[in-house]
Order: sequence, then C-alpha cells, then structure tokens
Amino acid sequence: MNLLAATALVAGAATAIAAPAMAASPEGRWQVKVLGTAVLPDGKIDTIRSIDTDTVLGGTLATLDDVGTRANDNVVPTLAVEYFFTKAFSVETICCFTQHRVSGTGDIAGAGLVDHVLILPATVTAKAHLDTGTPFKPYVGAGPAWFFVFDEKPGGTARALGVDKVKMSNKLGFALQGGVDIAINDKGLGLSLDAKKYWVKPTASFYADGDLALRTRHDLDPWALSAGVSYRF
Repeated sequence: MNLLAATALVAGAATAIAAPAMAASPEGRWQVKVLGTAVLPDGKIDTIRSIDTDTVLGGTLATLDDVGTRANDNVVPTLAVEYFFTKAFSVETICCFTQHRVSGTGDIAGAGLVDHVLILPATVTAKAHLDTGTPFKPYVGAGPAWFFVFDEKPGGTARALGVDKVKMSNKLGFALQGGVDIAINDKGLGLSLDAKKYWVKPTASFYADGDLALRTRHDLDPWALSAGVSYRF
C-alpha cells in the first residue's frame, strides 16, 4: 500500500508539473496578490451594556451626554490567494494583521481607552468577474469575515482611572467587495485595485482588579482599500 501511494503521489506531481494549465497565464486557475491596504475603521460605540460607575472614569461617565469612541486608521501589507473555478467565478481569501487603538470622542475626546489592538480579519469572499475582452476585468464579491483580536491593552487614560485589563471579543462579520484586475502582460503579471467594506460589532470589556467595570459594543465597520501586484498561473 505504501508503494502504491508513493507511486500515485509521484505520478500526480509529474502530471501537475507538465499540465499547461499550471503555466503562468492571465487565464490561470490560481492568482496571488501582494497588496498595500489602508484599513479605515469607524469604532464608534453602538451600545453600553454594563457599567460600574464607581470605577470607570471616576464615576462620571454615566453623567456625560456625548460619549463616543474612534479607532485610528492604519496601512498594512496584505496577501491574497484566489482560485478560479471558471472565468467568471472565483473564491478569494486574504491574510493580514492590522493594529489599532481606540480613543474617546465628544465629552471624552482624546481619552486613551484601548491601546495596541492587533486584529486578524480572516475573510473569504465569493467573486463574480466580468470579462470585458480587454486587460481590465472588474469584479464584485461578498462573504464572511471572522475578526480575531490579540494583545489588546488598556489605554493611558483607562489605566490612570483604575482599568488594568481590557478584552475585545472575536467576532463574525460580513464583507462586500469590488475591484478590478488589470493584466499587464501574457505571463500572468498584473495590477489589482480592491475595496472591501466590513460590518462587524466586537465587544470591549474593561476590568479593574478583576471586576468588570464597563462593557461596550462597537461599530468597527472598516473600509479596506488595497492596491498592488498580482501573479496568475
């Protein structure tokens, strides 16, 4: 059985190497993109779920009329891998890490609430492509996105007011996508412009001496605007 399996593996590898479909081509099955991505989140408060007003912001937060938050923008490298089932239909996944901080707005403008939030937006989209008969091939897509959050820390203002731990939830969201692939030669090399809009609402929990002091839900809802090079084979 081991010999048969090894023979089948070698034969399969030889076939894959020899197959014309695997040659670099604007019509290949696989496409890899290396992109620069501007991540532009919102981060405003959607709801305040629970609060210990004796702990957070010296007990004054509940008395403020205009309390909001904002997450900062960031620019990160992104890797995308795409498989074409047909000329008109593909599935794409992306990989990137983006780092953010959350600050106060309104009556708490400038307050450092969350620092060094590292997010992995694991995204898979199904894409429909329009064959224009030219090197320009626009597409649209949609799919789920699971936001994994790592290494979040309380901001300076939160620490000064007694918060010693903050935890943001991993959260399932949704993404819409649109863009264009531009072939620049017949060797599979191209350019790509891409825009994604995400909808996701993670929860931030603030703790002081082990006790939950504040829990907020945020409309993170980032735009991700990308440009870069592609290679199709």
